[in-house]
Amino acid sequence: MERIGERVIQIYGNLVSLLRKCIFCILSVGPIPNHIAFIMDGNRRFTKKCKLMKGAGHKVGFSALMSILKYCYEFGVRYVTVYVFSIENFKRSPEESIVNRYGVRVIFSGNLKLLSEPVRLAAERTMLATDKNSKAVLSICVAYTSTNEIMHAVQESCEEKWDEITILNSSGAGYGLISLGGYEQDEMDHLIKLNDIEKHMYMAASPDPDIIIRTSSETRLSNFLLWQSANCYLYSPSVLWPEIGFRQFLWAILNFQRIHFYLDKQRQQS
Repeated sequence: MERIGERVIQIYGNLVSLLRKCIFCILSVGPIPNHIAFIMDGNRRFTKKCKLMKGAGHKVGFSALMSILKYCYEFGVRYVTVYVFSIENFKRSPEESIVNRYGVRVIFSGNLKLLSEPVRLAAERTMLATDKNSKAVLSICVAYTSTNEIMHAVQESCEEKWDEITILNSSGAGYGLISLGGYEQDEMDHLIKLNDIEKHMYMAASPDPDIIIRTSSETRLSNFLLWQSANCYLYSPSVLWPEIGFRQFLWAILNFQRIHFYLDKQRQQS
């Protein structure tokens, strides 16, 4: 009987997988988001709601993340970003981590200097081990806030530009750029350009997100991808993160495609 039960479960799983792939095949006729970002909100509330032991919500949430990643990669989403914890609250869950299960390139984005040494070294080993993978990219925002990301990018851009000017002047080819002597005002205003800042962003390896999904009905971005999210679709399902599943993922894709078709129609009419 036990073997029959296992066989039934296996057949059921195969049928569900086949149905999911058929749905993705139909959806692929429309636009496929290149980048989806997730704010995993509700692990602790799920623990309290279900009266589980401390930390159990994170384990269930990790399982939900693995399923969501599988849906993303099966559908052809190339870039996935998850917001694990920010600079303000990362000390609350130092045990949280993501392992590479899908053969994708893993990037930890944020102020990694704030991590404990064992966690930081583990992150660096994971990034090194997956560096040559090119099928997809999983960015894990850890010890991250957008304000810190922007400040870091501006600081790095200024230091880089200053070093360039210093080298030019020391070689006699800088024409006194340090003092800005003889430089036109409009040229001075553009010493640091938008591209200079964006290449120093923690999220420089990924394009701007097409969709941001935050569970628990929250519509706040909570200092997440503020620079990159100007034109993305924000979806806020009412479920807690451990409860997210294929239905919520499917609804986000359908809404994204509906908005995309509507905007295309508007552009054609204008």
